[in-house]
Amino acid sequence: MAAIDFLLHESSVGYAIFKVVHQADTIGNRLREVQQASQDLAKFGKMIKLVSFAPFQGAAQALENANDISEGILSDYLRSLLEMNLPKPSKKATILGVADKNLAGSIKTTFPSIDCETGDTSEVVQDLLRGIRLHAPKLLKQLQEGDVERAQLGLGHAYSRAKVKFSVQKNDNHIIQAIATLDHLDKAINTFSMRVREWYSWHFPELVKIISDNQQYARAALFIGDKKTLSDERLHDLAAVVNDDGDVAQSIIDSARVSMGQDISESDMVNVLAFAKRVVNLSEYRKSLFAYLVSKMSIVAPNLATLIGEVVGARLISHAGSLTNLSKYPASTVQILGAEKALFRALKTKGNTPKYGLIYHSSFIGRAGQKNKGRISRFLANKCSIASRIDNFSEAPTTKFGEALKKQVEERLEFYASGTAPTKNEVAMKTAMDSVLADINIENPADSDEEMADIISLPIQKQEKKDRKEKSKRRHSEADAELGRTKEREEKGKKTKGGEKKSKKLRYSEADGEAELARSGERKEKEKMKKRRHSEVDGETDGRKEKKKKSSNK
Repeated sequence: MAAIDFLLHESSVGYAIFKVVHQADTIGNRLREVQQASQDLAKFGKMIKLVSFAPFQGAAQALENANDISEGILSDYLRSLLEMNLPKPSKKATILGVADKNLAGSIKTTFPSIDCETGDTSEVVQDLLRGIRLHAPKLLKQLQEGDVERAQLGLGHAYSRAKVKFSVQKNDNHIIQAIATLDHLDKAINTFSMRVREWYSWHFPELVKIISDNQQYARAALFIGDKKTLSDERLHDLAAVVNDDGDVAQSIIDSARVSMGQDISESDMVNVLAFAKRVVNLSEYRKSLFAYLVSKMSIVAPNLATLIGEVVGARLISHAGSLTNLSKYPASTVQILGAEKALFRALKTKGNTPKYGLIYHSSFIGRAGQKNKGRISRFLANKCSIASRIDNFSEAPTTKFGEALKKQVEERLEFYASGTAPTKNEVAMKTAMDSVLADINIENPADSDEEMADIISLPIQKQEKKDRKEKSKRRHSEADAELGRTKEREEKGKKTKGGEKKSKKLRYSEADGEAELARSGERKEKEKMKKRRHSEVDGETDGRKEKKKKSSNK
């Protein structure tokens, strides 16, 4: 394990850099004696040495640096402190112990010569930083007693206040809790209703076949109680319980008279009716909670609720964590939001990825054909992404954009079914924007800009005309000059071509003359050779003739 050279201590009062004098190894660091030594200031003070301490100048600077650290950003104040106190870059890297891993990554990016270790990567760094936090009020001698505690309290309040600062009306946390409670209530009501049906059926089994709705069954059981008390006098009251249906109420009374169910004791009936009352109360609370969710969605995310519905929109916000997070997601992520397990399973097995997640529960997906479900889910996710961004970043809540986006999805479904061309997104958004501006009595800024442009552009147009004339004159003069230059180049080219032709002719004539001389010389030499051969032959013949004459004379 590499030795730690320096430690960075971030606190509510400022930044401090310590030099590590003595360092225990990984194995020795786990010994009880070493662990106890970090608790003793006298022993721990010999292991480190304060190099520099840079206190914050005020609460605002402390809050700014705390926000930077939480986001993993290296502030200018901390950068200058590290530049002044850490060794200059050399062949050997400097190892710095840092508490926050995101901040360590930013330091490594800014200072390539510094290697950062955190508590996750080094137990030694973790123990040393723990000891510094424990003894910080005494190690930082510039501080007085109680300064650290007061700074921590003030910074904690300021940081928390900044984190939870929001509009009370546009708080999406209540939507997340409401949709989670609504889902739990649906499961609980369904389970409890089945239990009521099973429990009360021992006494009145025929009621199950007459009333199929769970909540209505619980109300009827609570109203009837003991089936022996049911008579024609209670017909109108029973009809009010079963949605004013007199035929159903009469059939219940008739079935109670000939019921095959067993009798039930008074104490058992009390418990059955108490449980049925609890189910009825849960159903009533579920209705009120749903109404609260609808009203809350109309304030926080009206366009998203108008487009895809309150329940599905609330589930998207809950799954993303907040409306801000949902608005930052791309449309491809919104499309498969809620189907992460299927996505990762498909990536692992190299199979087909899911086409939709939570948006499958939208009515648009169900209305689309089987081959168009993936296409409409992609289009719907795109519109949901637009709606969430409008809801998150707009100040005045409105449903105009949601209505326009919903109309676009409807037209897209019609396009898949019949081929009718849908409205372009630019036209739909411009129409929605005009209606929003008209509702809040604001003129279209584009119109006012055009009027202002007409007023301002009068002197500008004259100047532009002059500039255009001057530019045209310059262009004409430049064109004439360029034309003259091209003519000169052409004339020079013709002259050079004529000279080249003459020189070629001269060269050819000289070469022909030399060749002719060479040929004439060769002819003369050949003629001389022939004459010699002829003379030699004539001499030989004359010699033979003389020999013949001599021989004949003898």
